Amino acid sequence: MPATVLEARALLLDMDGTLVNSDAVVERCWRRWALAKGLDPEAVLTVVHGRQGYATMAVLLPDRPMEQNHAENRIMLAEETADTEGVVPIGGAAAFMAAIAALPHALVTSADEALAQARMAAAGLPVPVTRVTAELVGASKPDPEGFLKGAAQLGFEPADCVVFEDSEAGIAAGRAAGMRVVGIGPRAAALSPDAHIADLNGLRVESAPDGRIRLHLAAH
Repeated sequence: MPATVLEARALLLDMDGTLVNSDAVVERCWRRWALAKGLDPEAVLTVVHGRQGYATMAVLLPDRPMEQNHAENRIMLAEETADTEGVVPIGGAAAFMAAIAALPHALVTSADEALAQARMAAAGLPVPVTRVTAELVGASKPDPEGFLKGAAQLGFEPADCVVFEDSEAGIAAGRAAGMRVVGIGPRAAALSPDAHIADLNGLRVESAPDGRIRLHLAAH
């Protein structure tokens, strides 16, 4: 794939799998849940990434009352917030966050506020001032609500925003919001994002005098 340059006025960042590698925690918590429900943990792990927990449960147990999914999701969030063992930054994340510190950007995550704070801290990354966490949306990714709210909070049109995502649900949400998507990591490689990089080391950020952000994505 040749080198790519994308231009934007604002950046919308997923957290898990994009800025923070939390796969170890996610897999521990969801394996426990799957075994307790008599489900195949490997099959469950193909569904969990990118969605809020209650939405994952609704996919896996479609006949179950949604109130039960929300109740179990609250327990799951507490478990995930307390467990930060193995949470590390994605390659290049610290330099990327430093490069965009003064540029318009927002965190748009399926985590709630407490989990987002815990994981960003565990990875040693700054938490963006503008963020859309689980408490602020009525619908989980792949619904575009979170990304649309992030763009609105920053004051930009969807077409002026570039989304950074790793999961199928997240990439679908970015597309549905009318935004271009940079896929991060192995999960995103097969999902045909507008551009793809293995991690954030493959990215250089340039700020133009007119406010445009140029994203130089390495060829691979």
